[in-house]
Amino acid sequence: MDIHSIIAPVITDKLALEEFIESLSDLAPKIERDIARLKSTPGDREVISSLFRSIHNIKGDAALCKVELAVTIVHPIETVLARFRNDEISFSDIIAEAVLLALDRLELAVESLLSGRSLDGLHLLDLVQGLEKLSLETASNMDECACELIEAVTGFRPASEAAALLQGKASSISRKSKSQAADDLRFFRTLANQLEARSTLFKGRTMRLLRLAMETNQIMDKAVDPMQLEAAIYMHDIGMMFLPESVWLKQERMTDDEKLILRAHPDYADGLLSRMEGWESAAEMVAQHHEMPDGEGYPMGLKAKQICDGAKILAIVDAFEAVMLKHINRGKNRSVLRAIAEINACNNQFAPDWITPFNQVIRRTLEAR
Repeated sequence: MDIHSIIAPVITDKLALEEFIESLSDLAPKIERDIARLKSTPGDREVISSLFRSIHNIKGDAALCKVELAVTIVHPIETVLARFRNDEISFSDIIAEAVLLALDRLELAVESLLSGRSLDGLHLLDLVQGLEKLSLETASNMDECACELIEAVTGFRPASEAAALLQGKASSISRKSKSQAADDLRFFRTLANQLEARSTLFKGRTMRLLRLAMETNQIMDKAVDPMQLEAAIYMHDIGMMFLPESVWLKQERMTDDEKLILRAHPDYADGLLSRMEGWESAAEMVAQHHEMPDGEGYPMGLKAKQICDGAKILAIVDAFEAVMLKHINRGKNRSVLRAIAEINACNNQFAPDWITPFNQVIRRTLEAR
């Protein structure tokens, strides 16, 4: 490990750095999707190979563009994935989080280098040291090592996540095998991807919603079954595809008639999920995700105590994404600040007990930037 390349990286070719950033931007979403798939189907050899290739390509691009910092960060990740590919270790959710954290820090670091900003707040030395240790750790200690890495870099120890893994927390889908549930989730994710494909503005939307919802739920000790919540994230807007595109893809102000048409979409998705064994909780979340604590939501006009927790989470992250989209032309950081301010200003629209943990997730995101 070249410590100098971490604490005081030097960029000699700005054009090459820009080319690397462009390549990284193309590969990062693919890595995130592959890791999300591995969480559901950890034995999928095709996904494992795809993930390894993407990481290997980032390392190769970094070497070609002479971005030594990137090579230093990615090399131990490649080693971890090689061990996983060779069945030497298991790829857990905690290890996945550590890899995604490293990817996030790499993106932030190269963007900071390009703009001349300081890297001090990114804790890159802690990150690389943690990744090096993880790449050499014994199989039985990998999760604990990954937890230590995350804590060193972010200041937060994923205690509830680790406890759930170590205790083997059971899913509420008792009537389905894990493989059947994973097959269902893949199908739901495919539908979500089809929805995203209807507009370039939706690119990456599903995974952004999933991350926000899962992290918010994690802060609350997974009060909502994570697998049911994941299904609800994928399916909550699928009903849109049963409506005229001229309505749900419209960017101008909607008429009252168009708003009435749009209100039908939760029923379609709820209808699909409720007919599939084991996904009743996800169906309830989808059906209620436009309800409001004051009873002014739709389709049933439920009030606070009648709305399930999963729907409350979904309502917040969905609204946050919508506001982000509205302000997308104002710059990414400013959009986050505007979106969180708007969400917090809507006192009657969202459940206050879930706004607080959501704020913590956004605060961590901003601090990481």
